[in-house]
Parts: sequence; C-alpha cells; structure tokens
Amino acid sequence: MYPISLHHTTAATAIGTLNPPVRSTPVKPDNSISVQGSVADRVYSLLRERIAHGEIERGTRLHQEDLAVELGVSRTPVREALRRLSAEGLVDLYTNRGARVATAGDDDVRAAYSTRLIIEPGAARIAAKVANHSTIEEMRSIIARGRPGKKVSAAQLFEINREFHLALVAAAGNRQVTEFMEHVWLARIGSQLYVEAPDRAILSNDWKAHSDIVGAIDAGRAAKAESLTRAHIERALDLLVAP
Repeated sequence: MYPISLHHTTAATAIGTLNPPVRSTPVKPDNSISVQGSVADRVYSLLRERIAHGEIERGTRLHQEDLAVELGVSRTPVREALRRLSAEGLVDLYTNRGARVATAGDDDVRAAYSTRLIIEPGAARIAAKVANHSTIEEMRSIIARGRPGKKVSAAQLFEINREFHLALVAAAGNRQVTEFMEHVWLARIGSQLYVEAPDRAILSNDWKAHSDIVGAIDAGRAAKAESLTRAHIERALDLLVAP
C-alpha cells in the first residue's frame, strides 16, 4: 500500500481510488494548517473528513512521517491526531507497524445498522409530527440531486444517501442525536452498495424509498414514516450481509 498524500490533486493516485473525491479540503502549504485551532486539531479534522468522504480508503496505511511531510508539521500532532481517530474507531494502531484506516466486517455493519434501526425510524416519526417545512424541503433537495437518470457517480450517490439520512435524523430536532449519528456514518456504512459494487436497480429503489419517506413526513403520517424508514434500513442491511 502506498503512503497517503493529502493534497487534493494527488490523493486519488496515492490511495488507488477509481472515482474522484466528492468533496475535499485543500491543504494550504507551510503553516496554514494551524491558522485555526491547534495543529493537532487541524490534522485530526482533515484526516477525519477525508476518511468520512472516502478520499482515504479503508485499509489504507497511514505513515506518520509521510503525513508530517505532506502537511508541513512535526510528527507529534500527526501522532496525536491518529490516536484520536483510533479512539473513534476510524483508525487501527499497531505497535511498531504504524496505522491503517479501520475496515468494517459484517459484525461492524450489523452493529451500525442496528443503531440506525433504533434511531432513524423514531426520528422519522418525530419529524412527521414536527412537520418543519424547511427540513422537509432540505430532504427533497438532497433527493433531487440523485434522481434516476441524472449523471451522478456512484460515489456521489453514496454522499447523497448519507446526507439524506443525516437530514432525516436532524429533522427530529435533537442536536445530540444528530451528532451521534454523524459519528456512526463516519465509517461509511453501506458504501459497498454505492461505491464498491454499485447496482443501479438498488440505487433507484433507494431513491424511491427516500421519496416515500419524505412524502409520509410531509403528510404528517408519523406511523407510516416510521415503518417506511425501518423497512428501508432493514432491506439495505439484508443486501449488505447477504450470504
């Protein structure tokens, strides 16, 4: 595995991705990484974002020396950032062997989707009762970006899916729950269906499921919104861990 480069123009080549990154935070040269917050905070935030958006793929080796050179910082803030990412389960640290971006096995996927099944259906029920017009329009706007027939890459569709489900949770109006689910989604749960082995029929069904969920929320049908969300997540889990 090649050492990772954090510059937007070289990251895809260094980690062997097939699709260009959907979003990126270009790294300014020299000391610009320390403009806001501590150096370690900035390194941590940048690595966390790139892992979340798939610019650094699962299983990629992370070399402290290479990261330090690339970012123009010492090894100390890089080491601290990797420790924080490890505490979040995003990076695996190995004694005398450096670090790798954590991979997700079937048990990890089941755990993440079990969490989603506890939170997202209830969030959809509450969202339907709250009936906040702005959050409903935000979800519709996200859905429109992935409408079947539009020229959107599989990687972009995954980002749209992630944004929709986070917007759904946010529509319930509980900031702490929203922040918790943002962390759950950092592991790019379900990306196999979009990026690694995309199936356009599955993606089209997801688009319809999202539209139906928002329709139920907009109509104030709380029980319907909850059941549709539950069925949607259960179906995705069945596809992900199918024998």
